[in-house]
Amino acid sequence: MSKHQIDMVFSALSDPTRREVIECISEEDGVSASQLATRLPVSRQAVAKHLTALSEAGLVSGEKHGRQKLYRLTPGPMGDVMGWMERVGAEWDDRLQALQRHLASGED
Repeated sequence: MSKHQIDMVFSALSDPTRREVIECISEEDGVSASQLATRLPVSRQAVAKHLTALSEAGLVSGEKHGRQKLYRLTPGPMGDVMGWMERVGAEWDDRLQALQRHLASGED
């Protein structure tokens, strides 16, 4: 996953309403913007804008079913970002362990 893609995911997830949209979508197998609007304290138009941002980040995908577009989660980008966080976290763990060893040795 490129740095730009990681940035897109973090940007999309930085908004609390988008995180709530993701939670709602995770509870159903395909949900429309109208259905989401009934569950959230925002208009259908606002939901559509949030879905666009989530879609551009690759976190959701929409598929036409008749007159409605149903949205589902796309887990790949979230997994990629979690892998990135694990790698970065492991680097910090290594640094903290080295600092801890240094402090325990009493060396300057």
